[in-house]
Amino acid sequence: MAVAASRPTGPSRTRRAAACLVAACALALTACTADDGGSGASPPPATTAPAGPSATGPSGPATLQVTDVREIARDLDVPWALAFLPTGDALVTLRDAASLVVVTADGATTPVTGPGADQLTREVVPGGEGGLLGVAVLGGGTGGGPVDVALYATAADDNRVLRGTLDGTTLGELRPVLTGIHKARNHDGGRLAVGPDGYLYVSTGDAANPPDAQDPGSLNGKILRITPDGDPAPGNPDPDSRVWSLGHRNVQGIGWSADGRMFASEFGQNTWDELNVIVPGGNYGWPTVEGTGGTDDGFVDPVATWATSDASPSGLAVTDEGVYLAALRGRRLWRVPLTPDGVGEPQALLTGEHGRLRAVAVAPDGSLWVMTNNTDGRGDPSPGDDRILRVSLG
Repeated sequence: MAVAASRPTGPSRTRRAAACLVAACALALTACTADDGGSGASPPPATTAPAGPSATGPSGPATLQVTDVREIARDLDVPWALAFLPTGDALVTLRDAASLVVVTADGATTPVTGPGADQLTREVVPGGEGGLLGVAVLGGGTGGGPVDVALYATAADDNRVLRGTLDGTTLGELRPVLTGIHKARNHDGGRLAVGPDGYLYVSTGDAANPPDAQDPGSLNGKILRITPDGDPAPGNPDPDSRVWSLGHRNVQGIGWSADGRMFASEFGQNTWDELNVIVPGGNYGWPTVEGTGGTDDGFVDPVATWATSDASPSGLAVTDEGVYLAALRGRRLWRVPLTPDGVGEPQALLTGEHGRLRAVAVAPDGSLWVMTNNTDGRGDPSPGDDRILRVSLG
């Protein structure tokens, strides 16, 4: 396994450094204007470091090959996130249209209607990287019945988390469960995921105000852990705070391995993109550092880094054998193998074959659903874009 690569030092020191478990009491330049990372220096790509002192668990082969790629859906308008429903269908957000569609395994795509859909049209204010972003399934849906869902949306004055009930393709009235997340044209965060503990995890960006990432009183530049009703989840580092970790620039992917490690992908500024193992109360260094920085500073180092030109990692999925990151500017799917003592060398898949990749998720059949993102104004769409692809590996 390679060690973390060397990096520039001095006043321009780059991003996230090293602090294992910063206690909750310690939770106490505008970056580049695109979610694709900056256009500055190009460090060596794809370096890795051990995934922390407790990193023992599932492992996979050093490399895998793509054995099959099949198109599931096409002609999606700026898709951003997907979450699988208990039926096996996927609920997909369309960022700029502020709407939802349900996509079945055989490719049927049905718009979501109902009071909640109308509410999204009225209340979501797309712009820049904001709009209708993350989606997570909270519970219900047994036997194909109604299921509660959470959505991350940009409103007139803030980013917020909404909750409603989806019955088939009809969305009931939505209610805000978390408001007051600062919004901006860039760095709005937006990823939602339900953890193994049943609580909702929310990634927020620094909203182009980097100091907020180090402010424990701000919701921005954080990973938040909340109940489905938006309250601080039991067991948070500070019982009165929603903050789970801080010092983030713009986390875009969240997932867990079978041994409970929480992984997060994050956009760098001009130099380093990151894959991190998230620990409760951990401080990941932004804006003081970008990439590895040294534990002497009290920050948590990433377990893998990439040049921003090679990654700009967005959505993330974790299988028994690896962590998968959808890369926008890098136009590839990164696989980071899980090893008994951490993570292995990153492996690039689908390089340049489908353009920008926004999201990846593990489907009920064990394949990966990979979502392209060429219609968001930064890509070069081909006829049929954007798409959802079923990717099989072996």
